[in-house]
Amino acid sequence: MIRPRELSSSLVAFAAKTPTLPPATHTNSYALGGRDVLLVEPATPYEDEQREWIAWVGGLASQGRRPVAIAVTHHHADHVGGAAALARALGLPVWAHAATASRLGVPVARMLEDGDEVTLDGPVASRWRVLHTPGHAPGHVCFHDADRGVVVVGDMVASQGTILIETHDGHMATYVAQLRRLSGLSARLALPAHGEPIDDPVAHFDRYVAHRLMREEKVYAAVAAAGRGSTAAELVASAYDDAPLALHPIARLALEAHLVKLVEDGRVETDGERYAVAGR
Repeated sequence: MIRPRELSSSLVAFAAKTPTLPPATHTNSYALGGRDVLLVEPATPYEDEQREWIAWVGGLASQGRRPVAIAVTHHHADHVGGAAALARALGLPVWAHAATASRLGVPVARMLEDGDEVTLDGPVASRWRVLHTPGHAPGHVCFHDADRGVVVVGDMVASQGTILIETHDGHMATYVAQLRRLSGLSARLALPAHGEPIDDPVAHFDRYVAHRLMREEKVYAAVAAAGRGSTAAELVASAYDDAPLALHPIARLALEAHLVKLVEDGRVETDGERYAVAGR
């Protein structure tokens, strides 16, 4: 693993160890901007990794780059584990969406809203538009530089594997709609929180949508096959027969999110615990 990793004269990545779901082991932070710099994802809770993170930011300053703030894409622990410590050590304000700020436990100096623009001065100024992209988490945001065709996507996608959508923080229909929105940007490069940069993001977003719709049909088929109705726990084995048994507890969380969408779409009905095809 190379860190820091310079992606361009105004983009630097830093992968830090975090408590993540497999196959991820690290969360990527990004420095956006050629002179003014926005730091995205104060992710790591580990003190040794935080020291490396602070040294990385110090190295940016030695190159004439000036950090102006730390932004978080959403409130999950593997994205904000270092928010308080890193903001305090560097004397930087934290920026987040209001729905993230209410869950963060760290003072937030700027509430990011959909459509906000962050202009970063430099040899060539960069403008990053804030995109509010809920579905994985209520306050999830992405950052889009339309001039360069780059989008920082947080946990909307990963370069490998899938992203967990569950009913506590997530909403499947909203998530799929936001994936389609990201695809419509026609970006040339996507920077995920987990894994390598994504060189063909439109195809990647579209694959994620196709995968979710495929899984939705498997969940629906499992409900239909159950006949008189089954619980989510009873549906996992057939709806996720292509997943290892060890992953079925996590799969059940995603299955429940798919069931919510199927009920909202009128294809499935529920009495609160058991699910059946609507109208049967």
